[in-house]
Amino acid sequence: MSDISEFEERITSALERIGRAVAVAEERAATGSEGGGIASDEMEAEIGRLNEALETEKETNAQLEERVKAIHEKQNTHVAALEAEVETLRRQIYELEGAMSGLRHANDTLRANNAALREANAAGVGDPDLINAGLAADVQALESVRATERVELDGVIADLKAALPKVGDASTPATEEM
Repeated sequence: MSDISEFEERITSALERIGRAVAVAEERAATGSEGGGIASDEMEAEIGRLNEALETEKETNAQLEERVKAIHEKQNTHVAALEAEVETLRRQIYELEGAMSGLRHANDTLRANNAALREANAAGVGDPDLINAGLAADVQALESVRATERVELDGVIADLKAALPKVGDASTPATEEM
């Protein structure tokens, strides 16, 4: 039975401590000290520290969002530049294919005329119309070759123009140093 009485004493003393703590808390709440609540100085310090950490995280998050936005804009700019370059290359390929087609046609015509000239020469007949047609086919072939070379040169010039701003940004031109 001594155990029961010992438990009763412990429970009674605990209830008295709780009562005193509640009374102190009510008194603090009534006087408005410590923020009007039952929070201790340690709890308020912890709340302050957590609020500072929250603000720091908000600032870090805002910075990260700005970085992501900048990366996204840079990526969009880069994609647009690549799309423009692809379109230019497609146009150059189309022009080159057209010039090559003209060159193939001119060469076919030239071969046919040369074959006819060889046949006429073998027969001992010099046909001025065949010679004229052969020369015309030769001129057409030369013009086609020139057109093909022009398309190739246009592609090289476009590549050089695209590279020049990059070179100008990286170093000063050699002409300025002299």
